[in-house]
Amino acid sequence: MAQILQSKNLATKFQILLEIAANQPNIQQKDIAKKLNITSQAVSEYVKELIKDGWLSSQGRSRYKVTREGVDWILRMARQLQSYSSFVSRVVSDISTSTAIADGDLSAGQAVALYMKGGLLFASDIVSDEGARGVTISEAKKGEDVGVSKVEGVIKLKTGKVTIAEVPNVQKGGSGNTDLARLRKEISEEVLIGAIGAEALVALKRIGLNPDYLYGVREAAIEAAYCGLPFLVVCAEDGVSTLVQRLEEENLDYGIVDLMKARESTNM
Repeated sequence: MAQILQSKNLATKFQILLEIAANQPNIQQKDIAKKLNITSQAVSEYVKELIKDGWLSSQGRSRYKVTREGVDWILRMARQLQSYSSFVSRVVSDISTSTAIADGDLSAGQAVALYMKGGLLFASDIVSDEGARGVTISEAKKGEDVGVSKVEGVIKLKTGKVTIAEVPNVQKGGSGNTDLARLRKEISEEVLIGAIGAEALVALKRIGLNPDYLYGVREAAIEAAYCGLPFLVVCAEDGVSTLVQRLEEENLDYGIVDLMKARESTNM
């Protein structure tokens, strides 16, 4: 879930920063208070916190400017909100017609249960009061796509884990100094694989594998995790920090596996 949806304090800071960004440098605290339906005193306290956080600078009475750090934080929170909005659209019942895969023969107008499996939405004729459910708009054979209307309830979905297999940079030996046996151990039939960096791609090729994703790997990993799928990112060392930052922005579960052989030997 987006951080600002978990904290009233962060949500209000986000709104105040947006108001200042839209009207800087001249904006009255009372105008912000009126817009957000809070007291001027509350705005004053939040402004003090924002300045302390380094997200806002004061340039005199009623003159404020959002700092570079503040802009970065606004953009980071906006990305979280966008991702969470997409997630909500997939699992909540506001959609008039959803497309699912029939897990058995279904008839038109039949009540069905909806569930996620392998990152895909399925419709089943076994309906309960829990979870998501709806009504088919046409008949469908097992394995065919089917439209489902009157959707209500929430689809039970556990986010998947992202595993980062860190490959040393070429300056430290690259794929030649990678523990390929450990890399093979991290790979299973159900896991999706992405590669970031030439060292990571070559390491995979050395064990006879091609990645499922070579471009847009970070966002693919996030999308897969939201769909409940495990994802393995084989990543060159210098790309790990950026990947970790994106995963933490989305509050996703992840783990890091160090594949550098020399480092393992040193620890023994």
